[in-house]
Amino acid sequence: MHQPLSRIVSQLKSEPSRTGSLIITVFGDAIVPRGGSVWLGSLLAFFEGLAIDGSVVRTAMSRLTAEGWFERTRSGRNSFYRLTRRGEQTFAGATRHIYESLPTEWNGSFELVLIGGTDDREQARTALRDAGFGSPLPGVFVALTSIASPDAVEGAIRLQASAGSDMARRLVAESWALERTAEAYRKFTASFAPLKASIERGEALTDGQAFTARILLIHHYRRIVLRDPLLPAELLPGNWPGRQARALCGEIYRLLLPGAERWLDAHATNEEGPLPAADAALMRRFADEDEAR
Repeated sequence: MHQPLSRIVSQLKSEPSRTGSLIITVFGDAIVPRGGSVWLGSLLAFFEGLAIDGSVVRTAMSRLTAEGWFERTRSGRNSFYRLTRRGEQTFAGATRHIYESLPTEWNGSFELVLIGGTDDREQARTALRDAGFGSPLPGVFVALTSIASPDAVEGAIRLQASAGSDMARRLVAESWALERTAEAYRKFTASFAPLKASIERGEALTDGQAFTARILLIHHYRRIVLRDPLLPAELLPGNWPGRQARALCGEIYRLLLPGAERWLDAHATNEEGPLPAADAALMRRFADEDEAR
């Protein structure tokens, strides 16, 4: 296998099993832009390239379906999966967070959410953190006003607050584990920069390797960025590594996209046959990074 990619795969295998999370990445990054439905055999072909047993993939798909992420249809002995309505809504928010441009300005306001009166505090905490909220105190959550509160948090008290830059930076530092996020971005950059360098040196990837690299790139990146509140630069510590990591991710993604899409053309099918061509939005992912260069 291509050496930098081999190291990334080895890193994945050294971690606890994340087959379900990888399936989520495959759907969000590659299947949704191409109609949203895929044959189970197409997923098995991808995971075979990672030496992940088909029984593990089937078990993960069954669990995700039971949890309400996917719905399954059958045609003879073949199973096909697509996102449920709930899954589509969750993916839409995650897609914006991962691929669209970063905020550049802050209007001086925060949204505060108090969850002391909710029936299920743990569910509320999870929903708010997944939506990008931080927490400076137990039961108190904060976000920029541009982030909408999840509808799932019923009974919460919502307030609008303003703050000067110094106080805002203190609030940010107390609400989010920014250093932990920064370290995750640094590790991401260290892991994937050699892949970019090797491609630019002309060390070619097969189409299958390009698809594998694309999925692992987004798999690693989304695990960090979906926990990142994506704050404007004025509220972040100096030399914030998230912007470097995002630029690197966008550059590699664009290099991998042609070969990865060819692999899908050749190997991925749905109920009607080969997957349809990707929608135009796929080519606009990380477009702000192209404009920045």
